[in-house]
Amino acid sequence: MLEMAILGLLKERAMHGYQLKKRLADTLGGFWRVSYGSLYPALKRLQKEGAVEMIFPRENLGRRKNVYRITPKGETLFADLLGRTGHEVSEDTGFPVRLAFFQYLKPETRIHLLERRRAFLEERFTDLKASLQRYRERIDGYVLSLMNHELSATENDIRWLDDLISAERGHAQVAARPLRQPAALPQKERA
Repeated sequence: MLEMAILGLLKERAMHGYQLKKRLADTLGGFWRVSYGSLYPALKRLQKEGAVEMIFPRENLGRRKNVYRITPKGETLFADLLGRTGHEVSEDTGFPVRLAFFQYLKPETRIHLLERRRAFLEERFTDLKASLQRYRERIDGYVLSLMNHELSATENDIRWLDDLISAERGHAQVAARPLRQPAALPQKERA
């Protein structure tokens, strides 16, 4: 996931490590923390694969910073990582990272990934509800409150995904419509 996030941010512009860490925190910080101890090894792996390269901008006359940019091979790798539809699509960390870069996916792929996440949450909701019914008498009020909170949050996420799926389908239908030719203007009668 980290490699995909790095490549996605480098699609926007070239950055040095500190800028990448800050953008990762700003973009994904609500649910995912990245340390320099994981960022720099990931950058080194991507550089070794030829997915990113270091550049040295002229305006960097003081202390030299390693500025990274995505390469054509990195563009291909990013598209592959983003478009994968394996089980990590449904995971709680995998899905939000992909969602942050949905703009780079085709509408049908976005719809497919949203539906996969929705199915995952539906299953979680069903399991939570069954656990709650099974253990209601045997758990204390705090655990019960926590389980009810998780149930409510999952239900809200499903509604949110329903809205996203509906919006994506609407956008896909509009994009699929053929453009209408403007109606011919009536010609002026000549006297």
